[in-house]
Amino acid sequence: MTRSDTGKKGSQHKDTSSAVRAHAQTRLESRYLALRKEISAGLIKADHEQYRKLAGEVGDPADLSVADLLVDLDLAEINRDVVELREVELALQRLHAGTYGLCMDCGEPIAEDRLESLASAVRCLDCQARHESKHGVRVSNSL
Repeated sequence: MTRSDTGKKGSQHKDTSSAVRAHAQTRLESRYLALRKEISAGLIKADHEQYRKLAGEVGDPADLSVADLLVDLDLAEINRDVVELREVELALQRLHAGTYGLCMDCGEPIAEDRLESLASAVRCLDCQARHESKHGVRVSNSL
């Protein structure tokens, strides 16, 4: 069933089974909470490391360089988690809107095994391959 077969864009489609949607919702909500904790902990850690650096615990230029690198790595991890959190939030919105499991490019259902491996997937495999070919390969997150 395509999007046009559902009558209107926002109506609940039947291709993605209710069991798959329920399982995805559980996984997405769990990942959402885990990411919020990771982001919070990462921000506290980065803030603490930044404070230590400013407070003068770093003795020489080599130590300062390592401290800067650690702060940058922490911030990169936080940024990665924020991007994934946004993807999870959007997937939860699609679940509530009844459009979860539909490819954002072609409107066709996304394979259930793909949704099982990446619950926040927004494209079917064919459209994702075209997207990556056109825009470059994106490292996908994991749930």
